[in-house]
Amino acid sequence: MTATLALDCTGNPSATLVRSADELRRALRAARERAVTLDVSGLNRMLRLDAERRRIEVQAATAWSALAACTGEPLDPGLPGTVGDAVSANAPGPDGTPIVSHVESLTLVTPDGEVRRADRHANPDLFALAVGGYGLAGVLYSVTLRIDCLARSIRDADQPVVLDLAQPSRGAPRTAEFLVPPDRLDAVLESFKDFGAERRIGLERISVRRLRPEGETLLRWATREWAQVTLRYSMRSTLSSCVHANEIEARLLDTVLAAGGSFRIGEWPHASVAQLQRCYPKLAEFIAQKKRLDPAERLQSGWYRRATAPFVF
Repeated sequence: MTATLALDCTGNPSATLVRSADELRRALRAARERAVTLDVSGLNRMLRLDAERRRIEVQAATAWSALAACTGEPLDPGLPGTVGDAVSANAPGPDGTPIVSHVESLTLVTPDGEVRRADRHANPDLFALAVGGYGLAGVLYSVTLRIDCLARSIRDADQPVVLDLAQPSRGAPRTAEFLVPPDRLDAVLESFKDFGAERRIGLERISVRRLRPEGETLLRWATREWAQVTLRYSMRSTLSSCVHANEIEARLLDTVLAAGGSFRIGEWPHASVAQLQRCYPKLAEFIAQKKRLDPAERLQSGWYRRATAPFVF
């Protein structure tokens, strides 16, 4: 049985709204018997502010912009979504450092309906599985952030370098993100331009920013220093445009991988199993640990179902 999760299901009368760890625990236990749709948008409160240790604990659906109101400090890193979204994806922060660096601890409800707290010392394996685990290890209830660390990241923010290619739009714009070794960046960008001319797609803008490595999460994308390349392009709107766009982006990703590059799983839900295995060498270990934690496979995603096909445990 699968628990179907969503951050905002206000238009779904059958969604279960949760506002506390106990309500979340009971909802996950109910998912043992039936499919459950959760509205976790009510988990948006500050729980604790430790001014002396410079730590703040907030519920997972708290908006980043709310941190300033809670602390009186400019702590909005400009990330989309909520604190929980960023932690689940281990999103890169303003200075290119993955968000795990700013996380002191977290509390989540595991698929068996147990409330568990994890940090680098207590339940470190669960901490490494949950941060950047895209919600597959459990549903985040709260996150404790390091205020000084986050503030420093915002102060040292790296602005992306934007290349405006001044090509006219040829239809609806699309974006694709890649991780490129810095020493191969020029060659990859030239390949993009050549491919755009060959396939007659409008390359409108390329932005590049520096991302830093981390070694704490299991399903980590930040295995080394990367140049994050975000490509904005457009193509004519036709009935087959979606298929054509997927083909184009697959070719572009092949170019990046051939140059030693990678991708963030959340940005490439349709990556092939071979591409996942190539860029995430600990994928099999991640899947094994997730299945031990969730043997009934209640928590899933599209890329996870595809990735598990070659593995039998």
